[in-house]
Amino acid sequence: MPSLTSLVGAATAGYGAVLVAAPTVLLRPCGLADTPDTRLLTRSLAVRDVVLGLALVAAPAGRARRLATAARVVADAGDAAAFGAGLAGRTARAPLVALAAAGWGAVTLLADVLDERAGR
Repeated sequence: MPSLTSLVGAATAGYGAVLVAAPTVLLRPCGLADTPDTRLLTRSLAVRDVVLGLALVAAPAGRARRLATAARVVADAGDAAAFGAGLAGRTARAPLVALAAAGWGAVTLLADVLDERAGR
């Protein structure tokens, strides 16, 4: 059975791949205009998520997986702060978008902690 961390990583990579192909999947809930600039920014974040997700899938248990998890959690915390602050006053969804970003980081951290406790 794959580790929980690798399953979260696969979901992260999959979502990132969707955003590379269709940035409006993120732009619309954020209330952002669909412009060449916002699509470019979304795709750059999505590529980062694909890479971090694949790192979570590939990293063996131990230090490598903890580092991949830490990178994902820090990226999500940064996204939560940036979206929360950047969207404040622009859309009523700003807190929800920030919470969703922080939530992915929390799920990643929880998966890694559970995997370590289970010896996976």
